[in-house]
Amino acid sequence: MQIAGRKIGPDHPPLVIAEIGINHGGDLGVAKEMVRLAAGAGCEMIKHQTHIIEDEMTDEAKSIFPPNADQSIWHVMERCALSLDEEAELKRYTESLGMIWISTPFSRAAADFLETLDVPAYKIGSGEADHLPLIRHIARKGKPVILSTGMQTISTIRASVQILEDAGLPYALLECTNLYPSPPEIVSLRGVTELRQAFPKAVVGFSDHSIGPEMALASVALGASILERHYTDTRYRKGPDIINSMDPAELRFLIDRSKEIWTALNNPKTRTAPEEDVYRFARGSVVADRDLPAGHVIGEADIWARRPGSGEIAAYDFDKVVGRRLTRMVTRNTQLKWADLA
Repeated sequence: MQIAGRKIGPDHPPLVIAEIGINHGGDLGVAKEMVRLAAGAGCEMIKHQTHIIEDEMTDEAKSIFPPNADQSIWHVMERCALSLDEEAELKRYTESLGMIWISTPFSRAAADFLETLDVPAYKIGSGEADHLPLIRHIARKGKPVILSTGMQTISTIRASVQILEDAGLPYALLECTNLYPSPPEIVSLRGVTELRQAFPKAVVGFSDHSIGPEMALASVALGASILERHYTDTRYRKGPDIINSMDPAELRFLIDRSKEIWTALNNPKTRTAPEEDVYRFARGSVVADRDLPAGHVIGEADIWARRPGSGEIAAYDFDKVVGRRLTRMVTRNTQLKWADLA
């Protein structure tokens, strides 16, 4: 798939998405500073969250408290959401720094607003992964979709995937665990493999809510083409997602190391050109293991293989020497040549 010209898939380095989300706490200045630092870390894509609360929630949400917050989900989003004008400015600023800006709409109104900004793709969060009417609404816009699959199984997301395929959209599925932070005991790296097997048309990635980069980096070796992590300018800032967010230094680390892992993942098992010099001294050459007279029929106990590998007969040809007759006398540790053997 492609988003704003960026090709995404197994044949390309992993796309690392820095999810600002609501870490800015509703402050556009803070959000811009996060974006500026992400650009300096080499980030290619910023992901935001678009909350139009009246279309997203009912009043019942005012009494629901997320496990990682001390306020109701309504009041968290009310406090942390940017205004629509501020969000448009954040997109403009992000793109002025050469990065791609996308967002997660949590309602029809949010998706419709993002369409007025001409976003190049839509992110659908895990909470909406089985929200079929919202997925249909977004799919009608004809843009690429990245769908997180936290709290879902292979079977429960089939209907959502079918909507995307019926719409003919390029799409990605992200393995995800929705606990903030996610301990290794419940993170599923195997989910990356299972998504690839179950949905061969999908680009598969990993949305990480654990602490540290290890899980995301490990997912690259399993074929993850997208890495998404929460991101902040500093972890000393307060916010419900800060505990499992990366800072700019960790963002740079994730970008660089994931690219290295992807590079190594695509190298075949072979002896490389730079290894040739090492191989010449590291392998063994067949030598006499004691003084042997001319005419002697070589037994296995008469020879051995020792470094360096500069001899004519390599250790892997050891068995071809046994049973051959010597044409000359050799002393212990003499590297044997094929001409020494009748």
